[in-house]
Amino acid sequence: MTEQFTSNWDNVQSFEARADDVLIATYPKAGNTRVSYILDLLYFGETCPERGASLPLHHRVPFLELSRPNGPKGTDVADQLPTTPRLIKTHLPVQFIPKSFWERDIRMIYVARNAKDSVVSYFHFSRMNEAQPDPGDWNAFLHNFMEGNMVFGSWYDHVNGWWEKKQTYSNLHYMFYEDMIEDSGREAEGLCSFVGLTPSVQDKETILAEAKFDRMKLNKTVNFSTVKYMNQNVSPFMRKGTVGDWKNHFTVAQNETFDEDYKQKMKNPTLRFRTEV
Repeated sequence: MTEQFTSNWDNVQSFEARADDVLIATYPKAGNTRVSYILDLLYFGETCPERGASLPLHHRVPFLELSRPNGPKGTDVADQLPTTPRLIKTHLPVQFIPKSFWERDIRMIYVARNAKDSVVSYFHFSRMNEAQPDPGDWNAFLHNFMEGNMVFGSWYDHVNGWWEKKQTYSNLHYMFYEDMIEDSGREAEGLCSFVGLTPSVQDKETILAEAKFDRMKLNKTVNFSTVKYMNQNVSPFMRKGTVGDWKNHFTVAQNETFDEDYKQKMKNPTLRFRTEV
């Protein structure tokens, strides 16, 4: 973890959840922004359209553990949200979720993305995000990812930890990034069913059109172009949003090494990922 996620640690851990909160959790660069945007539109797009037109998504769906110098803390932004329910974002591994979220039995949505596309997207994000540690070259970054030496820790621990929690915590909806790319309508139906929303067919079509990757990429309220420490000239925050871009980055040797390492670390036969759709 870096200081921007640990400097407000006590307040994060003692954060008071409300029973109607909705938590959206992912490993970095696994679809949190898109799911957050879809949920924000589902809940508030009809009643507060002016909010979506002017207020950046990271103020509508605060990043719980974020604590930037001279910037608002995620816990404070969440506490001050005027909406019901509050939509809250996190990248925390499951064991660091504040106790009150479990005690209030709140609804949680976890989105998992395959490891190969995750590491590629995280590499480019680390290049453009000046608050992230220097990623080094691609080969060094890939090695660190395999070793778990990443901000927010090991991808393997993250996706497996949340998957195991799903087996005992009924209010957790576990999604896959690849499924969203394959059929966003089907996945939106699953989200609506989980949170108890029944939008009209027309509303759902409008929301899914707004939440298409190419549309979001141009939307200044969701593409993080207003965040000064993200240098989008290096790489856009919303870069490709596809499945299979890892093929443009992995060498044959890197892919073989990664696959062997993956076999050693992914022992749970019930958790399966697709690297192409």
